[in-house]
Amino acid sequence: MSHEDHIISCTKAGEGNMNYVLRITTNQGSFIIKQSRGYVEKYPQIKAPEKRVLTEAAFYTKINTLADLKTQMPDILGLDSENNILLLEDLGQAKDFNILYQADQTLSENNIDVLVQYLNLLHDNFYKADPDNELANIEMRKLNYEHIFNYPFLEENGFDLDTIQDGLQTLALKYKKDNLLKQKVAQLGTHYMAKGPYLLHGDFYPASWLSTAQGIKIIDPEFCYYGLREFDLGVLIAHLYLSNQSQEIIHLAKTKYLNFNELDEGILNGFIGVEIMRRLIGLAQLPLQSDLKNKEKLLAFAYQLITA
Repeated sequence: MSHEDHIISCTKAGEGNMNYVLRITTNQGSFIIKQSRGYVEKYPQIKAPEKRVLTEAAFYTKINTLADLKTQMPDILGLDSENNILLLEDLGQAKDFNILYQADQTLSENNIDVLVQYLNLLHDNFYKADPDNELANIEMRKLNYEHIFNYPFLEENGFDLDTIQDGLQTLALKYKKDNLLKQKVAQLGTHYMAKGPYLLHGDFYPASWLSTAQGIKIIDPEFCYYGLREFDLGVLIAHLYLSNQSQEIIHLAKTKYLNFNELDEGILNGFIGVEIMRRLIGLAQLPLQSDLKNKEKLLAFAYQLITA
């Protein structure tokens, strides 16, 4: 902002989970201001790395060297590292893709093309054969590890799933008591925490996809790190199942991903399965319009993917 600028309005920008996010409108235009604090904004009782927005800024700075990828994300406008504040381009009155969890909402083939192309560009152009500590993002990964690979599978975690849907707690209990499942999930967690050669978005699901006047844009790479590309693709595919997309769309996502045949099928399926499970029986719930019977089918399917 210059001395001639003045603020016209300050409003909430979306329904983010992790950070405090506002849209600032001035007489010169608008921008998004994002601050990370020492806890999860939606769940203040959960501690989180307060400097996480600095890692997100480093991700934006890194991918800005590739024009085709840069156009799929907002521009970084400024950074206040002392106060953990990031300024980003305002993408306008955009909506995320959480609407997919409602009944009869579908992704088009073009949508899949754009989403998978983003992963292709990211994974292929920022490959690092000998991973170092750049964007290691260990503390954020530890937080994610807890809520993906541990918390959902604890018999007593203090979260009564019946507050989400009657009968869900009982449905989840058999999986929380399954030792084979827990062993496989722990192995997947080890893969998640290990260094890998590919730069990942780290949280590639519908809330990170925005529908804008300029097309689909990708946001919120705060869980980014160098790891296994199976994780990003696995999360994408898991949410295609969770949002009840067609088998044709799911198959298309796989065929559009470059070098799909080189992926480790067991690890990919495991990541798909654990993401489905943690979204159904973990704390990070989705706005699913799904009855208990459908959730039972999804959990059984996810179990097979993980333990096969």
